[in-house]
Amino acid sequence: MKHSFAAGLILTALIIMTVSCSPGGSTACAYDTVFYRPEYASGFEIAGNKGKASRVIRVFSAWQGADSTAMELFIARDGEEPPAGFRGQTIADHAARLAVMSSSYIGMLSCIDACDSVAAVSGKRFISDKSILGRIDSILETGSDSAPDYEGMLARGIDLVLIYGVASRSTMEKRLAHLGIPYLYMGEYLESDPLGRAEWMVALAEIIGDRERGERAFSIIEERYDSLRTMAAAMADCYRPKVMLNAPYGDTWFMASPISAVARMIWDAGGEYVYHGHMTNRSTPVSREDAFMLASEADIWLDTGNIATMKELMRSCPGFSSVKCVRDGMVYNNDARTSPGGGNEYWETSPARPDLVLGDLISILHPDRLTDGDSLYYYRRIE
Repeated sequence: MKHSFAAGLILTALIIMTVSCSPGGSTACAYDTVFYRPEYASGFEIAGNKGKASRVIRVFSAWQGADSTAMELFIARDGEEPPAGFRGQTIADHAARLAVMSSSYIGMLSCIDACDSVAAVSGKRFISDKSILGRIDSILETGSDSAPDYEGMLARGIDLVLIYGVASRSTMEKRLAHLGIPYLYMGEYLESDPLGRAEWMVALAEIIGDRERGERAFSIIEERYDSLRTMAAAMADCYRPKVMLNAPYGDTWFMASPISAVARMIWDAGGEYVYHGHMTNRSTPVSREDAFMLASEADIWLDTGNIATMKELMRSCPGFSSVKCVRDGMVYNNDARTSPGGGNEYWETSPARPDLVLGDLISILHPDRLTDGDSLYYYRRIE
């Protein structure tokens, strides 16, 4: 992820009019107007031509290491056609039936009151959204991205599939193209600014035909986040608690990057992340010995994953009982809200609601400075 303690890097330059698409691997076409340039996100923009109703969502960062323009989605309106030579994806007017390959997209769609557009989802039994659960039997289970139900998506008349890449292009891309099912890469997880992740809801709002709705929903989240960040900054003038993250996965302990969105939120909440290692857009594996040294510096330990109790933590991390945050009982996990199917709402809605996460972190890091009695939303103290 990109450097996060300043505004996200804007990847686009002033766009000039051309008559054809770029040769080679890029699908990028040029348009004379940018209708939405994100303030926090660096991975997309919405462009088009003056006097035309059609819009293009241009995605820059669709997977780790992607460079230049990863893809474009042309939203054809008023009978308009894509530019000559256009090699991206095309949908007509708006997408009424979406297939989503990550539950985090449902969290964004919920913020813009558009969950009725979800016709297929990967891992539907883990979903928390009540409007989705209310019609769960009518929604297609796509399966994982390694073996999705392409025939089911064709039968359901899916207008657009929201996909993602990790270290390279999605394995779904070629088959979707062969079947003529349009797709869009979502790169929100690569954003280093928490508000940048949430801002991708504006791109989804453009897809459903109402970008203004997305801008309004995002502005409310932005305003609340900024208000909480200002409050936390005053608290941090006196003291910044140090924060440890995560728990071992098998024999490996992954530490989030110091320039990640979660590290940014710890700072914005008036804390300090204990890990100052690799400045990359990926989590870094560390040894248990290094993890013990980091935990020994921490006042608070967050995000213990599948570890739900202190007893389980001690079984998974023998020897960590001596570190201060464990002795003080300052260990919290983000599993306070689960779905009927056993899913964790944090992973579904927190990318779209960084303001809720920030509120939790402030309450955890500075409980003695708060007097309004706000309860935690995503987090709980493990016992």
